[in-house]
Amino acid sequence: MSPTPQGPPAASGRPLAPEAPGDPHDGYRRFARIWSRAVYPATATSMTRTEFEEYLLPLARTLGEALHARPFDPSPGRGVGAALVEAHCTAPEALPQVLGVVDAYLLLYCSDPAVLPTEDGRARCARLQHAVSAGFARALQERTRSEQEALARSALAARESAEKALHESETRFRAVFEGATVGIGIADMDGTILDINSALAKMFGGSEQHVRSRRVSDWVHPDDAPGVWRFHEELVRGERDHYRVEKPYTRSDGTVLWTNLTVSLLRGPDGEPRYMLALMEDITERRLLNLRLRYEATHDALTDLPNRTLFFERLEHVLSPCSGVARIGLCYLDLDGFKTVNDSLGHSVGDRLLVNVAERLQGCVASPRHMVARIGGDEFVALVSDPASRSEVTDLARRALDALSCPIALAGRELPVRASIGVVEGPVGELTPAEVLRSADITMYRAKAGGGNRYELADPDCDARTISRHMLTTHLPAALEGEEFFIEYQPLVRMEDGSVEGAEALVRWAHPLHGVLGPDRFIPLAEHTGLIVPLGRWVLEQAVRQACEWQVRGIGGSRPLRVNVNLSPRQLHHPELVAETVAVLEEAGLDPASLCLEVTESALIRADDAELKPLRRLADLGVRIALDDFGTGYSNLASLRRLPASTLKLDRSFTQGLQQDPADPVDLRVVEGIVSLAHALELAVTVEGVETAAQADQLRKLGCDSAQGWYYARPGPPERLSSRALPLAAGQ
Repeated sequence: MSPTPQGPPAASGRPLAPEAPGDPHDGYRRFARIWSRAVYPATATSMTRTEFEEYLLPLARTLGEALHARPFDPSPGRGVGAALVEAHCTAPEALPQVLGVVDAYLLLYCSDPAVLPTEDGRARCARLQHAVSAGFARALQERTRSEQEALARSALAARESAEKALHESETRFRAVFEGATVGIGIADMDGTILDINSALAKMFGGSEQHVRSRRVSDWVHPDDAPGVWRFHEELVRGERDHYRVEKPYTRSDGTVLWTNLTVSLLRGPDGEPRYMLALMEDITERRLLNLRLRYEATHDALTDLPNRTLFFERLEHVLSPCSGVARIGLCYLDLDGFKTVNDSLGHSVGDRLLVNVAERLQGCVASPRHMVARIGGDEFVALVSDPASRSEVTDLARRALDALSCPIALAGRELPVRASIGVVEGPVGELTPAEVLRSADITMYRAKAGGGNRYELADPDCDARTISRHMLTTHLPAALEGEEFFIEYQPLVRMEDGSVEGAEALVRWAHPLHGVLGPDRFIPLAEHTGLIVPLGRWVLEQAVRQACEWQVRGIGGSRPLRVNVNLSPRQLHHPELVAETVAVLEEAGLDPASLCLEVTESALIRADDAELKPLRRLADLGVRIALDDFGTGYSNLASLRRLPASTLKLDRSFTQGLQQDPADPVDLRVVEGIVSLAHALELAVTVEGVETAAQADQLRKLGCDSAQGWYYARPGPPERLSSRALPLAAGQ
């Protein structure tokens, strides 16, 4: 444990909150002063305390600037650690003192919570401590290595000189041997330990006999690095002169001593191997500190579950060819409605809820091959290595849902918990880690769309459609900019004489990869992203310009053709709808009566008077308004009294029964009733989806005013809209 550095007094030994912000240099100065006060006693330096504080000031500034850097980079901490070693802060208690001050006071005096949130600051501070520790260890290792090499040379020189002047060389060797701060041991080539110094005996608990009673080959440990004993055998055979490894040893009390071990070969005058010289540095505390920092960096601070970093490390390992794992399973879980808990009860209650959820999910783990992790917010994952079958993964998903089915008691109330889970299971090697997680994420949202509180299995076809929709969505702005859209026109035919009275403008997308896409593929995406407004304006401009061209060419005869343009719900609520429509008509010089805006029934029946006001203004200007897809929005004809519509477009579902001969009598009565009531309300009736002559004949007899459908013409280029090119049915 690191001793708590002295600092400003408070009930807990630390200030409760930072003082009011002032000059940032004051914070660095105060941090350096506290740092100096804590570390100076453990520093073997010729500097005074004041000089040492001045030495620490730029190091404090380096840590503070690294703490706020964007993007964050902890590497400056390595330089700080090396600078501390250079200042001779090398006593055993120095590093814990250094890290203790950084942990306790760096955020307090060198951070602004308004710029760097506290949680981010703590995470960054932990990583800076790790970097300081790494830099300190590296510098100390390099320094120790230099000392070790110097000691090795001194020891070799002492042994060689002993043959010439035994007394003098023994005195020199013992001075180096016993006075060294690192452990030194000498063994012959058979592995018999001949001598050790007091530092090495102290590392092993003070028992020299415990060390000398064993041969070098007896010090095998289960955690030995691969190849360490191969290095030893090569050195014994004289094939290498030294090796350096990190090696554990078992002390007499059963505890583990971790060392930086350097073993050198000492040769005789004839060049033959004589002795082995071992230099050991105790790194046990440093290793424990690194393990603690590693744990904090790979585990969620709130739930103590593995975090996103550790999960991806595990997933990458499982998916690697050398893992030996044949199949994997993944459950991606997201809580339903968790934002409501945070918004209504506060984030503290939300955090406690997440802790309870984590405990319940951890309780579902039934095998060491399972790992549960929190990867962010209210998102959890369960990874299954080598599932026996898909049912093992789905069983885990069911257990998770069952575990969350009981309400959690928090804040004096029972909070129900629901979750949606996406399940992926399959062979290793087909997907990358990112693709596995993406598939699970897409599947989870499919479970949410199905009502939540359920799991769904991944479906490659659904994944492909979702990814395709995303790609289309991201490409929409560039498509509009690059003029990839075009318009086809479907004629509107008068039922009484079969003449063309206009055409509906239908937008298409000439996608460079997917070919021509109909509006059902991209209009919902444009509506969702808001791009429907500029796209709709472009369609309006093109359609109005085309209507003017038809009239100039005299198509339609004495009765000018009108053009129908679809208006989406988002366009209906656009504040510039009236102004932009009027501007387009005036710029093209088209009579407003030659434009008909089609609005879906579902959009109009939900609109209040304020939302209908723009349509009423357009209707007053002469623009026709058509109620599109009538019969799909659960409205009634009586509600049409308040709508500014002049035309009712009957949905094709009402007329499908009229395609057969004889026609369905029920459909006949329904359509007859709608037409009769619509005419009573002075509404014209247009029928969509007319595909047969029998259907057209029945609709004409029922009094429908106009129709469109493949029986008359499919949507096509504007050039086809002429009496000579339009393939109308004969005999009308």
